[in-house]
Amino acid sequence: MYKVTSKDGTKIGFIKKGNGPALILVHGTTADHTRWLPIIPYFENHFTIYAVDRRGRGLSGDSPGYSLIKEAEDIAAVAYSIDEPLFILGHSYGGLVALEAALHIDNLKKLILYEPPIPAGLPFYPKGTIEKMQTHIDNNENEAALEVMLREVVEMPDHEFEKYRKFPVYKRRIELAPTIPREIKVELNFDFVLKRYDNFNVPTLLMLGGDSPDIFYKITNILDEVLQNSIIVSMDGQQHIAMDTNTELFTQIVKKFLSN
Repeated sequence: MYKVTSKDGTKIGFIKKGNGPALILVHGTTADHTRWLPIIPYFENHFTIYAVDRRGRGLSGDSPGYSLIKEAEDIAAVAYSIDEPLFILGHSYGGLVALEAALHIDNLKKLILYEPPIPAGLPFYPKGTIEKMQTHIDNNENEAALEVMLREVVEMPDHEFEKYRKFPVYKRRIELAPTIPREIKVELNFDFVLKRYDNFNVPTLLMLGGDSPDIFYKITNILDEVLQNSIIVSMDGQQHIAMDTNTELFTQIVKKFLSN
């Protein structure tokens, strides 16, 4: 276990494994660094993995006044501790954090974003889903809140959801469901100014599930138009969690992009 101190004094923890160029992994909502454990064996002979616990969970501390800026500063603090060019891979909300952090990291060599919920004026949350998740969390019904997010927001199909419930990561996601509301609030209220990326030239891979909801297609295409040096790779038959449902495909795409 390793820790760095973020700009506001919060301790941010991460695990470090493998050998090779530095690759920071930034998890999404209702997750922590353990969500990456199944894929680390695919990477550790190619990269030095920095699997971060975002603030408010696991190895990391927290502070009052949660914001996306603080989350981005956390990832930047990890990057500042690495004295060499590095890569960042951000999944879902972690992709949003990684994209914000990328503006402040001078030694960022390549960036990978997998379906970040960019608040670009798009109706990301179906009507009533935010209220349902909040009600479940208020009633200590964490699993029900997680199910709403996976089934109604991410639109995970029945067969995939039933399979996913058996994954080790699912139990941890139930425990972390109370972090959902503050991240939704950020997504809805953060003023994501796309013009800030007009001069952002870091090579960026935009990963997209071939069967993901249309909203992710729209977000990914917006990003591809804004970013100067981006490519889109669509993963056939996959949705929002290809690292779990087709680990080999997911890791092959990542390794190919980072090795070129």
